[in-house]
Amino acid sequence: MITQNTALFTIFGATGDLAHRKLYPSLFRLYKKGFIKDNFAVIGTARRDWSDEHFREVVLDSIKDLIEDKEDAVSFAAHFYYIAHNVNDSEHYVKLKVLSESLDAKYSLSGNRIFYLAMSPEFFGIIAEKLKEQKLITEDGFNRLIIEKPFGRDFESADALNTKLRKSFDENQIFRIDHYLGKEMVQNISAVRFSNMIFESLWNNKYIDNVQITLSETVGVEERGAYYDNNGALRDMVQNHILQIVALLVMEPPLSLQGEDVRSEKIKALRSLRLYKTPEEVNRNFIRAQYAGNPAKALQAYREEPNVDPASSTETFVAGKILVDNFRWKGVPFYIRTGKQMASKETYIHIQFKHVSMNIFPTEGVDEIAEPNVLTIHVSPLEGFSLRLNAKRVGQGTEMKNIRMHHIYDEETQANSPEAYERLLLDCLNGDPTNFSHWDEVAQSWHFVDEIRKVWDAQEDCTDTLFAYESHSMGPKESDALLEQDGFSWTEFNWSQSYKEKQENE
Repeated sequence: MITQNTALFTIFGATGDLAHRKLYPSLFRLYKKGFIKDNFAVIGTARRDWSDEHFREVVLDSIKDLIEDKEDAVSFAAHFYYIAHNVNDSEHYVKLKVLSESLDAKYSLSGNRIFYLAMSPEFFGIIAEKLKEQKLITEDGFNRLIIEKPFGRDFESADALNTKLRKSFDENQIFRIDHYLGKEMVQNISAVRFSNMIFESLWNNKYIDNVQITLSETVGVEERGAYYDNNGALRDMVQNHILQIVALLVMEPPLSLQGEDVRSEKIKALRSLRLYKTPEEVNRNFIRAQYAGNPAKALQAYREEPNVDPASSTETFVAGKILVDNFRWKGVPFYIRTGKQMASKETYIHIQFKHVSMNIFPTEGVDEIAEPNVLTIHVSPLEGFSLRLNAKRVGQGTEMKNIRMHHIYDEETQANSPEAYERLLLDCLNGDPTNFSHWDEVAQSWHFVDEIRKVWDAQEDCTDTLFAYESHSMGPKESDALLEQDGFSWTEFNWSQSYKEKQENE
């Protein structure tokens, strides 16, 4: 039975791209499924001087591809209200409070409020301060604050931001959103680990050789040049998305799936990551690069992008080896890579198991030899699992054949699966923090990343440590060398294309 939730959503930055592309469609999906219905309202606020009517038209435009019943969509949009707002002006919070209280009464919201800060982090502190100062935080209902990354630029700035927020909200009221934690297959990491003895019993350094995590994008920085040039791939992708995935792979079994238990184990996992503190350690275990463009495909180099410094040393690609200093994972490298303008847009995790101790099958004169077993968790665009096994080729003899067993969710299943923001908004409504980042997770992630960043920032002449890679490749050759020095290689296989061809042939 679906429980209808009651809350007033106040979205700061309601005229922005995030609200239009993600938040309004996600709320509409929750509305269509009955998780919110009659007892909810949304206040959109930003500097633009919009009317309620215009705001509702914008909302309807954002959900146009989801509308099946026009009347139902109009009823949904009727719950939306707009107020022009300057986040630095106390008088505007007085007006916001008046509107909030009137909607609370109109829709019987019981003082339940969710404040979503869909805007630049530089305003997070002042908004939280004004919400408390002007008494928009209620005493008779729940109050929850959702903030988007980046959570600071380093530990020091993140700590300062957290200190400001904690003056108005308790830790259990702050929901730091990382949309990767809302993805179906990221949430499936725990399921495949802890509900299958075949994997949980082997999930350690005795049986696993290495783990590879790839988050690749085919686009460049596009219109985000100014933002990206001030951050780079290490801050933009590694500190949050990748380290969250690493924590889920590394953590010990939690006592339960409750938020406090899961996040406690993730914090321990992040604390166990080895810190690289010297230039030698950093340069041996992490590499950075920029895309160099591809004139044949009319692709610009990073330094030619709009709003990017022509002499920029900001990385658009990062590859690294993460080591975990605990009993379970000692000696197992976790290789990570992420980048812009790469050959494919995919997110996947390869868990490569060790070779059998002795191969009794012939290897000379055969096309394929026994390869290590690889469990792949496909996060996007495919969603599902693949397992690489070795089997005897059909027919006479004992020649080997590498086979791949797939369980990939079909398009209909994916279409009906909740989108990441939809999941996370519902979790926040339910007060479930499991798939949001605790402050201690953020702090530990910054401790790890800051050590690498300090070394890179200190290298004024970075010609020897900032590499180039051709656009629409899988990164620079130095990325391959990172694994080769340990006797490994990236598991390169176009799983998406292979699966597509398989489906077309069936």
